[in-house]
Amino acid sequence: MSDSQDEVRAYTIRLELVDEPGELLRALHPIADNGGNLLSIFHERGNVTPRGHIPVEVDLEATPERFDTIVEALQDENFDIIQAGAERYSEALTIVLSGHLVNTDLSDTLSNIQEATDASVTDLSLSAPAGTNDVSSARLRLATEEGKANDVLDAVRSIAAEKDLTIVEPLTAGGSA
Repeated sequence: MSDSQDEVRAYTIRLELVDEPGELLRALHPIADNGGNLLSIFHERGNVTPRGHIPVEVDLEATPERFDTIVEALQDENFDIIQAGAERYSEALTIVLSGHLVNTDLSDTLSNIQEATDASVTDLSLSAPAGTNDVSSARLRLATEEGKANDVLDAVRSIAAEKDLTIVEPLTAGGSA
């Protein structure tokens, strides 16, 4: 049996970065240099915080000791850390959105999903075979806390309805074929 301090866990760090070239890369160095394994980066380049900075959410895996070292290294480099903590994403679900994704601003759709839920977008694949002005589809892999998958699906359904998108949902436990 492994010691809980040696167990790799998922964490989220929310930062505010100055809008200057190279800042995102500079913020990733303390993570890589201290053994963090990146899961996803959500860089909201179009949004600005009240302080005029760019919000960035980084999901990573690390042992608790390495995570603490990563947070300290970010602080030593004077990054504005808004939140740093364990977000134990133990459930994953994959959905497909179809419709005019590009015309309805895919970035906005992803932002809405992340703001409305505790889920993190861990993978995205977009297909627009007829070009960006026609119907496209996106496969999203979402990670969320155990027991929250139905809440996440409800939020995604609402966002999809607002943007006139079709959602292909995963089969849930107890569902019939």
